[in-house]
Amino acid sequence: MSYNMRAMSQLEAMTQMLHRVALFADLSGEEIDFLARRVVLRRASNGEMIFSEGDPCTGLFVVQSGQVKIFKTSADGREQVLLIAGPGATVAELPVFDGGPYPASGSAINEAALFEVRKEDVRQLCLEHPEVALKLLRVVGSRLRRLVAMIEELSFTTVRQRLASLLLRQAQAKGQKTARGIEFDLPWTHQELAAQIGTVRELVSRNLSRFQSTGVIQIEGRRVIVGNPEALEAETKSS
Repeated sequence: MSYNMRAMSQLEAMTQMLHRVALFADLSGEEIDFLARRVVLRRASNGEMIFSEGDPCTGLFVVQSGQVKIFKTSADGREQVLLIAGPGATVAELPVFDGGPYPASGSAINEAALFEVRKEDVRQLCLEHPEVALKLLRVVGSRLRRLVAMIEELSFTTVRQRLASLLLRQAQAKGQKTARGIEFDLPWTHQELAAQIGTVRELVSRNLSRFQSTGVIQIEGRRVIVGNPEALEAETKSS
């Protein structure tokens, strides 16, 4: 295959990928083509940092494959996970517009491929097509609402309630009904669970053991069986 043919094939793949991204789904063919000709493909191995909190913003990222974790780190090294983004999701939109550095860090959870859309290209696209800015604003606004909900949850609920909520959401999103209940594989370690709900690993382990001892769930390796979904939902409201 000649160089020109390979370049056209890569351009077509980028165009198709960008069309599937929620942030760019409503853009015209001309707008998508503008971005596809300028994006840069980046690959990251498991645990590799993509950007760090405080770094100057170079652009936003579209996850092509794998998963990316967006997180904050405290002075004592504890992590708070803000978002886990999978294929088709975008991350780091906010600093593209406010001119500041990245407000959080991003790293690959597993092998990941990302398209980087440079800050200058996003801004030029918005200047030439003002309706794009409104589309981007809707996405940023939705992300802000999720962060506000996270702050509310961390401020006004217990660790047990937050853990029960996370398990319930996972059961609803990934669970399969069996004779034993709703079953799903838990993709995170206890440490990673703790980072998502704003606590430490020991409290996650203690509360999981409590849920098992009371018959709310069963755990077999990474397999979780919710035998009593009503009881698990009640745990999200108990004090």
